[in-house]
Amino acid sequence: MIEEQKSANLITGTFYYDIISPFSYFYIKQRHRLDQRVHIQPVPILLGGLFRATDNRGPGEVEAKRPHTYQYCVWLADKLGLPFRFPDHHPFLTVAAQRLLAQQDAQWPMVERAFEFVWVEGKDPNLSWTEFCQYLGLAADTPKPDAPETKAKLISNTEKAKADGAFGVPTLVIDGHAFWGVDTIDWSLDYLDRPKMFEEAAYRHAGQLPSGL
Repeated sequence: MIEEQKSANLITGTFYYDIISPFSYFYIKQRHRLDQRVHIQPVPILLGGLFRATDNRGPGEVEAKRPHTYQYCVWLADKLGLPFRFPDHHPFLTVAAQRLLAQQDAQWPMVERAFEFVWVEGKDPNLSWTEFCQYLGLAADTPKPDAPETKAKLISNTEKAKADGAFGVPTLVIDGHAFWGVDTIDWSLDYLDRPKMFEEAAYRHAGQLPSGL
């Protein structure tokens, strides 16, 4: 009851994620910094679908960015004091895992376990599906979701993420404002202290700046 009352007094935020993202892993391990201000609801999406919808690509798909990004992740994990291990290959397909999380209406304990399977154990759920399901606390014989309603739910989540202004993960949406990236936690906290931030002249100008190309 106390937890329900506490949540009722907090601003609600939507957290869009895909377990393919190491930065989403880093984010959820720091989300406690927002606990006293925002009730964050985790929502699984398909990052590849979001990229296609927003004409975007991840660093894992850009050869020149791969080593820099991956090595930065190693550095950041060490800086944050977090256990971290890359899977044997990256990127990899997450559609089955993300459908499962959508099907389960996964809340934070299960979401964290899913990320830890990838980024602490260093495993691809597709290659270790039985183990992945058990890691989440599900039956070993849980099938890869294939029901139309589950597929539709993940698609709907991804479309909603785009509509909310997301173009990548991790993205936290508060009051219609999308904060993308692990480095925007401080920005989110500042926004909560200054809820009229985006109405300030400098922010309006920056948000409407035309392209010179």
